[in-house]
Amino acid sequence: MHERVTVEVVESSRGPAGRQFVDFPHQLYRGSSQWVPQFRRDIRIILERKHPSFERAEARFFLARRGDRPAGTIGAIVNAAYNEYHHSRTGHFHFFDCIDDREVSHALFEQAFEWLRGRGMEKVVGPYGFGFMGMGALVEGFEHRAVMTMMAYNGPWYGPAIEAEGFLKLRDQLSMYLEAANFRLPDKVRRVAEIALKRGSFEVPELRTKRELIRRAPAIGHIYNQTFSAHGDEFYPLSEKEIRQITSDLATVADPSLIKLLVCRGEIAGFLLGFPDLSAALQRSHGRITPWGIIDLLLEYGRTRWLIVNGAAILPRYQRLGGNALLYYMLEKIASRNKRFVSVDAVQIAETTELMLADMKTLGGSIYKVHRIFERPL
Repeated sequence: MHERVTVEVVESSRGPAGRQFVDFPHQLYRGSSQWVPQFRRDIRIILERKHPSFERAEARFFLARRGDRPAGTIGAIVNAAYNEYHHSRTGHFHFFDCIDDREVSHALFEQAFEWLRGRGMEKVVGPYGFGFMGMGALVEGFEHRAVMTMMAYNGPWYGPAIEAEGFLKLRDQLSMYLEAANFRLPDKVRRVAEIALKRGSFEVPELRTKRELIRRAPAIGHIYNQTFSAHGDEFYPLSEKEIRQITSDLATVADPSLIKLLVCRGEIAGFLLGFPDLSAALQRSHGRITPWGIIDLLLEYGRTRWLIVNGAAILPRYQRLGGNALLYYMLEKIASRNKRFVSVDAVQIAETTELMLADMKTLGGSIYKVHRIFERPL
């Protein structure tokens, strides 16, 4: 006979429930070669409501147990900034991790639905957290390792468990693989980019330090808010504090030389965000920040052979001046002319961005992982 399933509200990161909420995915995926942990510190910040998104959002977190053993987690979120922007009553779920047990997953979702209904929400979308990182549940490509904490890994039972609660597909987020050695721009695109540079309107300054990257964060965030509004349901304008928080998080794993800014007449016109894949070091850290772990991360900068591309944008008024071609030109320069990388992983490409997908396929990319965002009425 199965032990009883219970669900407890997690009020903070302190106490048994908070510690078990933080530790549960580490227990669930112990020994997995695909799963990459988030920093435990970052989860605690969210459980303590110290993340800047809580200035405009509220959340309730739940821990499920089968008997006395932790069996699953979920977070339910009401983001006022998102709903004001979309004129909607949409709730979100995030931090869904669960053993392969439908009674447990059902109990978690029922608690999340009840809380969201109590806040007047009319539908729920997820997995979807704060900001723009790591949306969706993995539904294809389970043999591949997660891309740091940007696009998470989960077990193959997650999709069916979510669908069992009445969710339907909203949209897929695609990851595309390219071999760096074969990454070559079409001659026409390269000529357009080189002409744009020769005219002197555009320049691509080198970022040399993380401090300089953080200093440029407000300008990058401004471009994000202007350009990503066309990406539909996943977008809402980020506040200055949220931009600073995301930049601070990314700076932990960033190599400034791989972050490319496109400047036109002194104004930042676009950006390309490249990162060395430090997943192996993050796995060895077990989510803890220690002196030895920091040293290992620094060493991994030189060991990794994977380049991650997670974000490219250009202000619309510069797109017809050769700016789009310059973004791809910068990517080619990083990928194929930098001998340290043999593989390129372009992540979080919405299936609705048909032009971007066509461009990536032209450059030799192929889809190798799919993360799905789900929705259902409440």
